[in-house]
Amino acid sequence: MSSSLNAARRAAELGRSRETVADLLVVGLGATGAGVALDAAARGLSVVAIDAHDLAFGTSRWSSKLIHGGLRYLAKGQVGVAWESAVERGALLRHTAPHLVRAQPYLLPLTPEVPAAQAAMMMAGYRMGDALRAAAGTPRRTLPGPLRVPASRARELVPALREAGLRGGLVSFDGRVVDDARLVVAVARTAAAHGARILTRCRALSLSGAGAEARDELTGETFTLRARKVINATGVWAGELSGSVRVRPSRGTHLVLREGALGPLRTGMHVPIPGEVARFVLVLPQQDGRVLVGLTDEPLDGPVPDVPEAPESDIVFLLDVLGSVLQAPLGRDDVAGAYAGLRPLLDGGGPTADLSRRHTVLTAPDGVVTIVGGKLTTYRRMAQDAVDAAVPEAPRSRTARLPLVGASSVPGGRPEPVPGDVPRRLAERYGHEAAAVRRLALEEPWAAGELPLGVTAAELVWAVRHEGALDAADLLDRRTRIGLVPEDRAAALPVAERIIREVSGS
Repeated sequence: MSSSLNAARRAAELGRSRETVADLLVVGLGATGAGVALDAAARGLSVVAIDAHDLAFGTSRWSSKLIHGGLRYLAKGQVGVAWESAVERGALLRHTAPHLVRAQPYLLPLTPEVPAAQAAMMMAGYRMGDALRAAAGTPRRTLPGPLRVPASRARELVPALREAGLRGGLVSFDGRVVDDARLVVAVARTAAAHGARILTRCRALSLSGAGAEARDELTGETFTLRARKVINATGVWAGELSGSVRVRPSRGTHLVLREGALGPLRTGMHVPIPGEVARFVLVLPQQDGRVLVGLTDEPLDGPVPDVPEAPESDIVFLLDVLGSVLQAPLGRDDVAGAYAGLRPLLDGGGPTADLSRRHTVLTAPDGVVTIVGGKLTTYRRMAQDAVDAAVPEAPRSRTARLPLVGASSVPGGRPEPVPGDVPRRLAERYGHEAAAVRRLALEEPWAAGELPLGVTAAELVWAVRHEGALDAADLLDRRTRIGLVPEDRAAALPVAERIIREVSGS
């Protein structure tokens, strides 16, 4: 299929990219860089997009999985950012990725620590967010409006809540993506289907307005990539390739709670952070029964690591805030794993929590365009703005309603039906390709078998053949999220390594 990414396609397209001059070179294949590649390719431009590591290797895989309408930005008076978020959320829910993005309810418990005035302010904020939803054209059947529930209903939704002093709760709805890394893979594959050359393990050593000096990280060979325009979409690493850009990374830590740690959860939660206005710890149930809890907002000083670590202080902080609303606070043993991501904020002074999440497009004297800031929800608009700046003569962007690989092309964004024997988990991760993944397990017995989190060996085979996975880390840490829990990763590693050997050699 034209969207398939694999080792053979990479080798062929790397060779062609070294011999030709592209209209656009994109550096970085997180959500924004992959989005730039898709936006430009869909406009008819020839595109080469490279990354030193893998698809979604950096910030894009470490998010809260929240596709949000910008409630926090409303509280800060950043109406433009909130509006942009609401519009892009609606596009993902209805048009571009309805198989990956859907509505998620959240409960804000009204405990004694949340006075009546604060509860009223929060409900007013939720209603303003609902008004933005309506103005952005997202129907209420797709994203329901907020409501207040009594204490009895709040405990039905989250039985682990502390009963003493509970006055009820506020229920609101927002978007969530089933897997942020899978969203990036879908964007990159859609770009490939439109002709973009997607090259992972290809490191940019230096940039200029005419291209890049690069190195194949698989062979060590260096070479020149030539292009008429260049976009730097490397996020927190943008300043390393463009000296005129000053990025101030902010660390956001998440916990992965063991299955059953919070008992049955029928909703996510917003847990107010004591002493903060409109800042919450987010509690998000996952398909596999585990629960994500996040996130912090702490400045990162010093060199930017490839894979940031979650410090113990962040873990303790998140457990303490969550414990403030629980009948029985959780302990360290309830944490199966933790991860940290770095937000690429443009340096504006002051605490990172106060820096604007609005994205910025910068053009250096040599012509290199850099896109920084923003968030996962608005990756598409960020990409559009970056291409507009780099290639102003290009046709208008076409991506606002362009379905991603796996999405339905049915008007109205209804997910394409899948056969009844396809497990729901596959349908929610692969969309209309779920049946093909299922068929792979049935037709090739060696691709059968189950791994942690309900992942099948067929999914790993599919990732090598069609999703650009080149090694076991790609399979366990990004195409699936088995690697979030160390013991799960260790259990699955031999299978992943075997599949890489057998499928890559086939």
